[in-house]
Parts: sequence; C-alpha cells; structure tokens
Amino acid sequence: MDLAQFKQLPIIGILRDIELEIVDELIEAVVSSGLKTIEITMNTPNAASLIKAAQAAAKGRLMIGAGTVLSKQDSKTAQDSGATFIVSPTLVEDLVNDCCKKSIPVFPGALTPGEINKAWVCGATMVKVFPAKVFGPGYFKEIKGPFKNIELLACGGVNSKNIGEFFSSGASAVAFGASIFKKAWLKSRNFSAIEKEIKELIKGDDTIIVQ
Repeated sequence: MDLAQFKQLPIIGILRDIELEIVDELIEAVVSSGLKTIEITMNTPNAASLIKAAQAAAKGRLMIGAGTVLSKQDSKTAQDSGATFIVSPTLVEDLVNDCCKKSIPVFPGALTPGEINKAWVCGATMVKVFPAKVFGPGYFKEIKGPFKNIELLACGGVNSKNIGEFFSSGASAVAFGASIFKKAWLKSRNFSAIEKEIKELIKGDDTIIVQ
C-alpha cells in the first residue's frame, strides 16, 4: 500500500462474502467509481483466492488489502495472496508487530481511549475506530483532544451524509461495507448501482485533506 496515495483519497471499501465469479465485474465497477482502496475480509470463504483474483483484475489500479485478520497466520496467508495492507477488528499485538517489521500498513481495531492509545503505541498505521456509528463523528472530536497525533480510521455507519462530518471531526480515513456493497446488489450483479453509490459517497465529502 502506498500510504501517500491512500491519504489523497482515504476511503476503504470492505468486501465480505463475495463470490469468485463476480470479482472481475465488481473490480471494474469499483475502479470506475473512482475508489482507490478495498479490503477483502479473511472470514469470507476462499478469501485468499478472492484476493489473488482481485489483484489480477485490478491490474495495479487498486490498493487491495485484507480485513478481519485475527492472527499472524491469517496475515501471512493474506500477504502471500497479494494483500498490501492488513485490517483487524481488534488489537492483536504480535500481528501488528509482525506487520511493522515487514513495513506492511496495519489498521487494528479499538474503541475506548485506552484501547486506541495502546493500538497506536503498538505501531498502528491508523487505529480503526469500530463501530464508529455507536458514538458518531462527535466521538472523534473528543478523542482527538488528548490524542492529536493518533490517526483514526472510522469504520461502521459511514455514509454519504456523514462522511464529511467524520473527516472534519478528526478521522484521517473512513471505511464502508454492506451499506453500499449490498448483498442484493451483489447477488443480482447490479454493479452500476454500487458504482453510483460509491461515487455519491466520495462526492459527499468536500473536506478530505491530505494528512
């Protein structure tokens, strides 16, 4: 993952429970939408094959990582499959340490001030605040008070209406998933709807500033 490039459009799309047969069309829709970064969750069946297929379809046009990574072994599997960054729902210290040694960007999950600080001290590239929708954008403004230097990734409940507020409240990046990658749309191959919604999400924020 090119962090400088990511910070120009710090939005991650989360793909979960997708089928291998739709990867090519889905990746084309994502690329056409203007999104630059996606993750494929490791609790999706055949996740490693999906990451490989996504990398092949993207042809260098997307930064592709792995999400829901909960062990060093999962991280290794993801990296061996082509993942260029790692996202976790919680802090797994040996996983973060391993990524830091390999210079792999890593985004561990946290929620409370203590958890957020611990994840940052352990070497997080950014700390994934999850689920962000529980406390909303205002929580980020409060956290940034004592923790000005900690970079935060908002995940959970981000949409085109509140994305700007998350950024203006202190989030360095955001992530979205099923709110746009809807199961019904994926099943019916309604990739045009997905592309349109991602464009709306990106357009919904006029406050993205390169960190």
